[in-house]
Amino acid sequence: MPGRIEDYALIGDCQSAALVRDDGSIDWLCLPRFDSGACFAALLGDEENGRWRLAPTGAGRAARRRYRGDTLILETEWETPGGAVRVIDFMPHRGEAPDIVRIVEGLAGEVGVTLDLRLRFDYGHRVPWMHQSGGQLAGIAGPDAIWLRSPIKVVGRDFAHTAEFTVRAGERIPFVLTWHASHLPAPKPVDALHALAETEAEWTAWVGRFSYAGTYRDAVIRSLITLKALTYSPTGGIVAAPTTSLPETIGGVRNWDYRFCWLRDATMTLDALLRSGCTEEADAWRRWLLRAVAGDPEDVQIMYGVAGERRLTEWEVGWLPGYEGSRPVRVGNAAAGQLQLDVPGEVMNSLYLARKAGLPPAPEIAAMQDSLLAYVEARWADPDEGLWEVRGPRRHFVHSKMMCWVAFDRAIKIAEEFGRPGPVDHWRALRDRIHRDVCDKGFDPARGTFTQSYGSQDLDAALLLMPQVGFLPADDPRVAGTIEAVRRELAGDGFVRRYPTDEGAASDGLTGEEGAFLACSFWLVDGLRAIGRDDEARELFERLLSLRNDVGLLAEEYDPVSGRLVGNFPQAFSHVPLIHAAYELDGHQSVW
Repeated sequence: MPGRIEDYALIGDCQSAALVRDDGSIDWLCLPRFDSGACFAALLGDEENGRWRLAPTGAGRAARRRYRGDTLILETEWETPGGAVRVIDFMPHRGEAPDIVRIVEGLAGEVGVTLDLRLRFDYGHRVPWMHQSGGQLAGIAGPDAIWLRSPIKVVGRDFAHTAEFTVRAGERIPFVLTWHASHLPAPKPVDALHALAETEAEWTAWVGRFSYAGTYRDAVIRSLITLKALTYSPTGGIVAAPTTSLPETIGGVRNWDYRFCWLRDATMTLDALLRSGCTEEADAWRRWLLRAVAGDPEDVQIMYGVAGERRLTEWEVGWLPGYEGSRPVRVGNAAAGQLQLDVPGEVMNSLYLARKAGLPPAPEIAAMQDSLLAYVEARWADPDEGLWEVRGPRRHFVHSKMMCWVAFDRAIKIAEEFGRPGPVDHWRALRDRIHRDVCDKGFDPARGTFTQSYGSQDLDAALLLMPQVGFLPADDPRVAGTIEAVRRELAGDGFVRRYPTDEGAASDGLTGEEGAFLACSFWLVDGLRAIGRDDEARELFERLLSLRNDVGLLAEEYDPVSGRLVGNFPQAFSHVPLIHAAYELDGHQSVW
């Protein structure tokens, strides 16, 4: 069985990623990209769906683990009666091919170690043909080829490869697993120890660019490293998470594939990166955006593949039982075809922030902005599926209308602050019209709160963003009323649900419940601080920080009943508002 979601740590090379359990087992790995088929899929099944375990013989969970400094190099340590051992796991920044490097390091005495490798391509479905070649283990299955290089000999039996060996204090024994396309020659071997030093230096240099040294420095830096790891470096696209189908409720059906680039999630990630000074990543994402949305604005999607692919056909992986029996396991995402009118506002906001951060203007960006604004003008009054991607009927979501307002507001700011020509008076009139519409139709004066959609009694945690995006000032009583209503009706002990999913609530087209949405809980921190309740905001923020696992990672949601992280992991949409809330609580100024 897989471990708890919080039992996993992330390693990656900014093109793909793996999840390593605290017992030394890699239970999830997709190669060569985030959205490729998994060759280790035990996370959504069991060991027969693919895994690679490297641990002391007979040992269970490790005594301790940590990331080495400010890097994505994982160190896992066990203590046994015979001695102590460390396994160092990382993925070097991509050279000729993707590699996973594992180094077994003896710390004290002598420790017997067992390796168990079960490769299963195509989401745990295809067993490769494995053979020895030049003293190394090689495997092939259709388009996929794999090499395992090590001084330790492995033996095949029952569709698995195993080895038992002893490591002594001071010894380092390397293992390098390399993928390549099967029609190409094998790539040059990677020197494990050289790759370790190089990877550590690269991550340390990247983190060295950040100036934040406040109260929450460790949490912020780990979140920034995680966001960087979720960036597909060849194109600049940013995935929401490296996993699919980790459930929002254990045993439930709310299981989605998050290995794609949501424009909304990416723009919020961009905000955090820009505020931290990552202009290089921001420029790469801006260029990815231009490629992805090129064409008719009517065809703009809410999400794309990491290289800008549009067809993200959703299908169910029938042979995988799902995480702790949570079915179905889905690949692809049908929400790609939804109408979500908040997205152009998110994009316009990110482009405005990019200009503020010093990124230069470009003619093609100006043309894209004009197209987006024309699209919003034509569609803002329409109902949509909203940012939560409901699979029920379209509605007039207040958050969507608010972000349409943001689209024109940021267009005006770009024109006024950077001299970009445009029909500012027309944009201002449209902005004011949308504002009146939302305040007239989306506010419930009897309860003193904005609602999820026009005519609805339900609330929506996304309304907490109202002062953050500037739709209304924090001292407006309607803002305070909305924050209090969300806290009263959607939050339990500070843990905020996105919207009601209980019986009697407006249907989102799905069955079952979900956990508290961590991004919304961090938004509540921002909301409390905005209305002057700093002590409560800080208390809630520190409670949310305590939900991170032992290496500082968060999933999409938290189940307060079971006390477990749930949903895809690690989740960019959780780490982004963590960074924002930490900066706000510490008064950290943007680098620009």
